Amino acid sequence: MLLKNKIAVITGAGQGIGKAIALAFAAENCRMLVSDLNKNACEDVVAEIKEQGGSAIAFKCDVSDKIEIDKMVNETIEEFGGLDIIVNNAGIFPFKAFTDITEEEWDKVMNVNLKSAFLCSQAAAKMMSAGGRIINISSIASVIGFSGLVHYCSSKSGMSGLTRAVALEIANRHITVNAIAPGSIETPGATAGLDEAMKEQTIAAIPLGRMGTGEDIAQAAVFLASEKASYITGQTIIVDGGWTLR
Repeated sequence: MLLKNKIAVITGAGQGIGKAIALAFAAENCRMLVSDLNKNACEDVVAEIKEQGGSAIAFKCDVSDKIEIDKMVNETIEEFGGLDIIVNNAGIFPFKAFTDITEEEWDKVMNVNLKSAFLCSQAAAKMMSAGGRIINISSIASVIGFSGLVHYCSSKSGMSGLTRAVALEIANRHITVNAIAPGSIETPGATAGLDEAMKEQTIAAIPLGRMGTGEDIAQAAVFLASEKASYITGQTIIVDGGWTLR
């Protein structure tokens, strides 16, 4: 088991990529706190983990709120006795034209996508010992632009800088910090508005000829969280089926 005896926090884990990561970590014998703004969704994921013999607790958390983040980390320590891994997965991507984005909408995306990664990483790093892992779930929007997602692209580009700088600063503590940049992934949030024609158009742009799955991202996260990735830090691994190669 790659993550046996490890303890993790996963944000935005009520569905989609976060849920897939939680289930993959549980399969590797990792104990965890499953966090999401939707408490019922968290509890459903925890129930699924427990049905498979795993150990997890649910925690409702607004990751743009430092007080709630601190409570989340403290709850993990109290329940499991430590913290080895945090996966900063929570994020939003509301489509809106650049000229129509309000200041409030910009701030919300930055707070949920970028500030949360900073706050969660900071709170977790204070509790981690050598061998800790911080994993940020970024996006290929950090390296290419998408119309209607100026605020999202900006937040994910910022996450790349955050990943590199934090990795450098805490390397002397032997805590690694890396990011995963998914491409087009079949999740409830990402594919809800796509009809079959739009899906086919998306797939046509992907050299491997299919959309990704949550499990594709989850296995990359398992690797980065494991000892197999102990000499990798400050990097962003693109998992997109080759989309950004074109």
